[in-house]
Amino acid sequence: MEQNNITQVHNVTPQQLKESILSEVRAELQNITLNFQPKEQPEYLTRKEVAVILKVSLVTLSDWNKKGVLKPYRLGNLIRYKSSELEKALIAINSKKR
Repeated sequence: MEQNNITQVHNVTPQQLKESILSEVRAELQNITLNFQPKEQPEYLTRKEVAVILKVSLVTLSDWNKKGVLKPYRLGNLIRYKSSELEKALIAINSKKR
């Protein structure tokens, strides 16, 4: 029960068909490249860098980790913080003080 689908194209040479397909593909690829937005890779900071930025000690940083103020990311023994999340943490800290 195999069905054969046949499409016939009249008054078009194989070369014209090929060029028509290629021009449409090129136009679509150009549209994609114009609208392409590469995904930004997050920047990870060390504990010392975060402590300097926030102007706190490493002990305070550890305390904030335990309290959930900051979200540390672990890679084996290394602890890193996303720089994009630091601003959100600062806003949360300041809103709790008020």
